[in-house]
Amino acid sequence: MSAPLASNQPRFPIVSRSEPKASGDRVQRAAHLRSRIARFPRSEPKASGDLHKAGFTLIEIMAVVLIIGLLTAVVGTAIFGQIDRARVTTAKTQMKQIEAALDFYRMDNGRYPTTEQGLDALVHEPSTEPVPREYRPEGYLQGGKVPRDPWGAPYEYQAPGQRNTYGFDIWSFGADGQPGGKGVDADVGNWAEDSAP
Repeated sequence: MSAPLASNQPRFPIVSRSEPKASGDRVQRAAHLRSRIARFPRSEPKASGDLHKAGFTLIEIMAVVLIIGLLTAVVGTAIFGQIDRARVTTAKTQMKQIEAALDFYRMDNGRYPTTEQGLDALVHEPSTEPVPREYRPEGYLQGGKVPRDPWGAPYEYQAPGQRNTYGFDIWSFGADGQPGGKGVDADVGNWAEDSAP
């Protein structure tokens, strides 16, 4: 068995044969470091003709930036188109929920709220005629407020409707907030697409 190591002695001392002993001689250490550095290969200086191949030219960088810009424009347009379609779908879904709440209101009270009472009648009991007979204390919409359309505007309501003459019309003016329009600016309503006002 080997003798135990002293606490100040490293377990596996790493000593190279060419390394100077710990004599404190600075000249000897400097010579040792120079010999170690000399082992690494030095890069040869490039010829003057090869100097321009070392980096990218301004034209190459501009071409890359232009390509990235074109890709961003194409992808961005596709993403914004999806966002607009999602807003239309959200508006239709919210209108279905409002329609269901209006049907519950009608079942309890025998009629839909009037145009003057509006959609607010689903969360606050109307005080104008016709006053509801069996208004639910908690209202008809969860959260105690009528949702706004995906563009931040209130939904429009008319009873009886121009398009749904035996019921009601609910609609949003779309992205532009104005009647009519095409694409994302078109009105979104609870009526069949081919029905005219």
